[in-house]
Amino acid sequence: MIAISILFTYGVQIDSIKEEIALKERYIIGIDAGGTKVAYGLFDADGKIIDRTQHITDAAADGPVFSDSIIEGVKAIMGKNHLSFEQLDGIGVGMPSFIKQETGYVFMTSSMPGIKDFAMRDYLEAYLPTRIILDNDANAAALAEHRRGAGRGTRHMVYMVIGTGLGSGIIIDGKVFSGSYGAAGECGQMLATPDEGLMCGCENKGCFMSYVAGRHLPERVRLGFSDGVGSVLSPETADGKSLLKAYKSGDKLAIKVIGDMAHYLAHCVFNVYQMLNIDTYVFGGGLTALGDAMFVKMREEFDRFNHIPFPVRFKMAELKEDIGIIGAAELLR
Repeated sequence: MIAISILFTYGVQIDSIKEEIALKERYIIGIDAGGTKVAYGLFDADGKIIDRTQHITDAAADGPVFSDSIIEGVKAIMGKNHLSFEQLDGIGVGMPSFIKQETGYVFMTSSMPGIKDFAMRDYLEAYLPTRIILDNDANAAALAEHRRGAGRGTRHMVYMVIGTGLGSGIIIDGKVFSGSYGAAGECGQMLATPDEGLMCGCENKGCFMSYVAGRHLPERVRLGFSDGVGSVLSPETADGKSLLKAYKSGDKLAIKVIGDMAHYLAHCVFNVYQMLNIDTYVFGGGLTALGDAMFVKMREEFDRFNHIPFPVRFKMAELKEDIGIIGAAELLR
């Protein structure tokens, strides 16, 4: 009986030690909640990606419905990796939204118009018992590229994301500059042709996002057809991939659309440069896949506008498809 008791006690101690070791292993989750997909990254204490997963975004969802999908996604990746909330040091969420970071309140999301005027952090914290930080996705990506990517070693930097939407994150003296209300860097909502052009989710016509962002490509193609320009493109299927393929085949409408995107992107970058006098611009997002087709002309247009005799560096993001989840995780560090 004594031997059995000793073995039992020893076994309990071993199990207790294993449990204690497991609890000492700390993790964070970074979530890149974009207009096309929601990606989740599980990171260890050293910032290494342990696991990643994603699902399609319901772009028509309102705040609670969208948040419910995030809650399910968090619980799924935690369950897959056999983690408890006691092992989690927090969740960072990057979204293409106007967010008051201190409170996690979402005022507006131009690429997902249903998510607005919503206390998202409060909602998430009611179901996910851990520290949660929400911020604009471009701010999160700017942090990631500044600390771990193309912006390493720079004092000031602007990260510009060109994908479903258009936005930027501003780094000044190594820190994200958010402005008075948390919305600094919303370059896509700056007006290129006030009151003229396509209506955007920002509730204005003629913003830079409406000329450059992927979510407006179908409308741009449709406008081209109405102007009588023939094309192999279809408004129903127009995206960056089909646009580049058509461009390489010499399609006149594709050449025009990309040319217009390059012009307005250069216009946008130049305005930011004039306002902030920052010399380093890092470009990321899905539409950077257009490569030289857009960026060579964009650089030419920028240089045509610019008459200040100092170097301005344009770089491509280094972190690629993981930039969003890495940036969201960096919000917690």
